[in-house]
Amino acid sequence: MKGFAMLRIGEVGWIEKDIPKPGPMDAICKPLAIAICTSDVHTVWEGAVGDRHNMILGHEGCAEVVEVGECVKDFKPGDRVLVPAITPDWNSLEAQAGYSMHSGGMLAGWKFSNFKDGLDAEFFHVNDADGNLAHMPENINTVDACMLSDMVPTGFHGVELADVQFGDTVLVIGIGPVGLMSVAGAALRGASRIVAVGTRPNCIEAAKKYGADEFISYKNGPIAEQALAMTNGKGFDKVIIAGGTCETFEEAIRSLKPGGKIGNVNYLGCGDFINIPRVEWGVGMGHKQINGGLMPGGRLRMEKLGALVASGKLDVSLLSTHIYDGWDHIPEALQIMKDKPAELIKPVVRLA
Repeated sequence: MKGFAMLRIGEVGWIEKDIPKPGPMDAICKPLAIAICTSDVHTVWEGAVGDRHNMILGHEGCAEVVEVGECVKDFKPGDRVLVPAITPDWNSLEAQAGYSMHSGGMLAGWKFSNFKDGLDAEFFHVNDADGNLAHMPENINTVDACMLSDMVPTGFHGVELADVQFGDTVLVIGIGPVGLMSVAGAALRGASRIVAVGTRPNCIEAAKKYGADEFISYKNGPIAEQALAMTNGKGFDKVIIAGGTCETFEEAIRSLKPGGKIGNVNYLGCGDFINIPRVEWGVGMGHKQINGGLMPGGRLRMEKLGALVASGKLDVSLLSTHIYDGWDHIPEALQIMKDKPAELIKPVVRLA
């Protein structure tokens, strides 16, 4: 089979590999559509997870099952499925402790295009199929289904980590596709005021539709100065970090009320340390909590999020701004994600 791979740091290309075989609990799938993620850019050009050689890329997509192991109960060849970016080992001790995304080690629930071949191939392997795949609702198209792999669950996890409650004021830093889903999730959770940090016009328009009330531009000065001015110096109840750098945490801490919570789902692709401002953190005693986490995977979460889209409660169509057809467009889609032109939110390649 052919696959589009990271050959080494800074270099990608097409390669040939053997078609994978399923274990007793596993499935082999063929992609129907795949989406490109900023994580792919961090992985390839920044070496964020270390050097990788001939590793097939891709962790966002939907698929058709082509083969299952003898112990798989709920899926069969021909089923159209949602595929989460995170595919934990559900019998692990970490999963039993409530941290399935770290099964086998920190971040080890993230297998595709981390230490295992990903979805950008004619066929790909899914471990623990009954626990990780979800049936695709009939009224969800393949482009929208790709957003359920990572963008929706990651953005919503930022809302969960920040513990957004009814009536909370929420600051969302970064309104790329993950940040947009954090805005949508905060609105669904009942936030009374959502302020988003971003400058691209199309993202601002999408954020308004998802529930953002006001906006901050980092080009107009430090985020925290503007956030405090908007709240009469009090700060926000909750802050979600969905973009930025290691330095963004300092702005988030300054923007947060005492007793508030930060939910970070931003992939920090470079840098060695995060700066926490001592005084604004209450000299260590301000009850300003920082929670950072990899999105949960698994079938139950995929089914619930899929139901939100299928029922019309969540419209993810605004995220996919660049849609291509055919395998030959995968390199182009990856490159445009790297270049990030102003009109881009998310590229998707349809394969069937």
